[in-house]
Amino acid sequence: MATTADMRMGIILKLNEGLYQVVDFGQNKTARAGAKIWAKLKSVETGKNIEHTWNSGDAIFPVRVEKHPYQYLYHDDTGYHFMSVETYEQISLDKNKVEHPEFYKDGQECFMLINTDTEQPMSVELPDKIELKITYTEPGLRGDTATKALKSATVETGATVMVPLFVDNDELIRINAHTGEYIERVK
Repeated sequence: MATTADMRMGIILKLNEGLYQVVDFGQNKTARAGAKIWAKLKSVETGKNIEHTWNSGDAIFPVRVEKHPYQYLYHDDTGYHFMSVETYEQISLDKNKVEHPEFYKDGQECFMLINTDTEQPMSVELPDKIELKITYTEPGLRGDTATKALKSATVETGATVMVPLFVDNDELIRINAHTGEYIERVK
């Protein structure tokens, strides 16, 4: 049986007849009382965020999840469509089950989290780092690099990312898919 000591970022818990993913967690200690464990949780079904608190050592009920490679195909009125890289089976998901949908492009590799008890897809997430091409950005001023100045750039998926001044149009950049932050230019 799992306890609050087993709490980790990203695990999925069964709580109040629903499934929730741990987004953030921490511990509060007081002088006389026992420690309390708090967590920010995101509902797998609805995407709604809640907070929950346990006493230290309380039982938690994690759900076993497997991560399978999928490929993003397209999205339309019915949802986001993906194809299994292993079986070529296609599946459609609602927008609230797709993590950071603004960064998905046709053919993008991603990972589907599947509940092993019910064999149902729970969510889709991108790899940690993804490469996107800049379609539009204002030209940077020469010599204006003394500080970490940033400008906005539109990437091929239509999302806006903050990039350094030296980055130009039609360049390939690497970004953190979870935060949307610029990492580096790709040569």
